[in-house]
Amino acid sequence: MKLIHDLKPLEAKLHEYHLEKMFDLTKPIPFTLQQYERGEIILHEGIAMQSLLFLVEGKVKITSSVETGKSLLLRFSHPFSIIGDIELIRGVPVQSQIEAVNECLLIGLSFDYIKQHERENLRLLHALLDHLSYKLQTCTTASRVNLLAPVENRFASYLMSTLLPERDYTFGMELKTANIEEIANLLGTTRRHLNRVIHSLSQKKIIERNKNSIRILNWEDLESLSNGIRYE
Repeated sequence: MKLIHDLKPLEAKLHEYHLEKMFDLTKPIPFTLQQYERGEIILHEGIAMQSLLFLVEGKVKITSSVETGKSLLLRFSHPFSIIGDIELIRGVPVQSQIEAVNECLLIGLSFDYIKQHERENLRLLHALLDHLSYKLQTCTTASRVNLLAPVENRFASYLMSTLLPERDYTFGMELKTANIEEIANLLGTTRRHLNRVIHSLSQKKIIERNKNSIRILNWEDLESLSNGIRYE
């Protein structure tokens, strides 16, 4: 994690995401701007959290550990997302592992400051409630998919959540096959089973598997398999 001390990027992000709707920005507030590299762990599950975080650039992956010692995918988050609302309100350790999928920027504000100066801030409380209700909805969906949906549908949802280009179904994006075992763990299956699913989708010309990558050939059929479910 790198702290960015230049105030201009921080001020730009504060206004870009309208944090004046949550805070009185006319008074000095000790925000920090934190930068994380791709693959860097932002928060480890089980640690004590010190700051509320606002994701303002990049994409993060949220996973939860299971009894086998592996991780289960909960969702991906994009700007603007709040991280640490449950920990702040409930006073509990970090509930999930947060990893940067690409380079990320997060605005931080310490729990101590919030408890001392923003406890009666109804605008902030309303924003936290809104984000908490959305997380409940997405976690419920992810739990239902992980428990009930076949691996083929789960994998389709994963691909649609991670590779879908912005409304451009002709653009072929790729998934590195070196990640197959990790993806199998995240989807609650085995590498062997996932490879069978990949082979089946390749036979149907929905995806194309090369030596080092998987390329999407048919976004419409993949969307149909995903049943509109996203890990986000």
